[in-house]
Amino acid sequence: MEEESTSVESNTANERIKLNVGGKYFETTLSTLRSGGPDSLLFALSNRRSADPNPVFIDRDPEIFSVLLSLLRTSHLPSTARRFSKQELADEALFYGIDAHLRAATAPPPFSGIDASLAASIRPASEGLPSSFAASDSGAVWIAHGGQISGYDSTLTHSGTVRTHLDEIDSICRVWPEIAAIGSMSDPGLHFYNFSGSRHVGSVHWTDPLDPRIFKAHVNAITASENSVFASFDCPHRENCILEVDKTNLRTVNQFARQSGNQAKNMVPAKLTWIPATGVLVGSAVTGGAFGFSGYVRLWDPRSGEVVWETNEPGGSGRSSRFGDSFADVEADVEGLLLFKLCSKSGDLAMADMRFLKDDPWIYLKEKNASLVSCGEVRNSVVHCYRRQVFVSREGGLEVWSRVEQRENVVVRSENDSDAEGFYRRNFVDKSEDSDRGIIKKIEGGGDRLFVSREDVEGIEVWESSRFSGAISVL
Repeated sequence: MEEESTSVESNTANERIKLNVGGKYFETTLSTLRSGGPDSLLFALSNRRSADPNPVFIDRDPEIFSVLLSLLRTSHLPSTARRFSKQELADEALFYGIDAHLRAATAPPPFSGIDASLAASIRPASEGLPSSFAASDSGAVWIAHGGQISGYDSTLTHSGTVRTHLDEIDSICRVWPEIAAIGSMSDPGLHFYNFSGSRHVGSVHWTDPLDPRIFKAHVNAITASENSVFASFDCPHRENCILEVDKTNLRTVNQFARQSGNQAKNMVPAKLTWIPATGVLVGSAVTGGAFGFSGYVRLWDPRSGEVVWETNEPGGSGRSSRFGDSFADVEADVEGLLLFKLCSKSGDLAMADMRFLKDDPWIYLKEKNASLVSCGEVRNSVVHCYRRQVFVSREGGLEVWSRVEQRENVVVRSENDSDAEGFYRRNFVDKSEDSDRGIIKKIEGGGDRLFVSREDVEGIEVWESSRFSGAISVL
């Protein structure tokens, strides 16, 4: 009986059904229609009485339906999909209830820096020079330009623009799916905007009734945890601190890391990163001048407000072996629990395991390829960690340091550890013509994409993995 029941179900699934879409006839199987999911319109149509001789009529575009039917059959978009815009495909897929299938088919493959190429460029319609941007895990991105925020969804289709009360936005962080926290160097306060409602929902200012010097405090960096938003503030006379804001009521719940700001080691943090696994906040500040770079890296415990580890350069950690080769930029790898710094004079990349921090925790990554060993002095650089890869820009060039696969689970605690050599390998991401477009100002990953902005260049670049990237590998 069980075999007989299975046979009946199989025959039913393979039963053919005819559809009339916009005057064009299609024939497919019930199983193909039902692959759209039980909540889809096509699944509902598959339950129509088979005895009815008239094809089901759907008053929609038959050409786009042909593309979506092919998607259901193969889980891939056919080449004919290129004739239609992303919005046209998205609208029709939403009508049929198979929008999730379309998103899966159009999503980029897992991002690998050694197999990446420039896939698109996003340019807001007005004031196209981006001052900052924030990417999401879905591959959507918010771009700040002038006093506006333009949103692009996971298909990189423009979803709307919000005009804020600020003249310029220098920092932006996605704290909820539709709520952005923004700050400006020209206007005081941390401000929250609801993107879907295009409205201002609140502001937070740093004030101190006992200290009249605390006024017009600007935001320099923003990051968010599951329950809180952290923002670094500084005043015109350089006094600075970090405020913790409750995400539910947008009220300040904590203040810590207050300092005078009169020295490089007391500058306002220009970069903040929350580490969920350890519950610490990583902050860094770097300044450069005629005598080189100087700055600090600190880890705070927001619950106590205390510093749990820090290093200052020049001086402090690294004095014995790398004194004078201060970092030009610092980044935290949230997934790998690692810190990375780019040395300003040698151009070397170093890492430190946040689980084993000490006075001098840095391991300097070694490159055996003769054509890549010498990097030289760094002037304009950005370091960003994404998908356990380290992306480094030097002027306009973009490179990636990838973890050696067979050493994925090795923990390196000192530079003398034999496992330190060859722990990462360096490769170029871009081609020479890519690097000529301008100095890279910011890099951020999200949704298996890498977003890049350049100095005095309108819009931002979108990099994705591709079989046709033409990436140069030295592994």
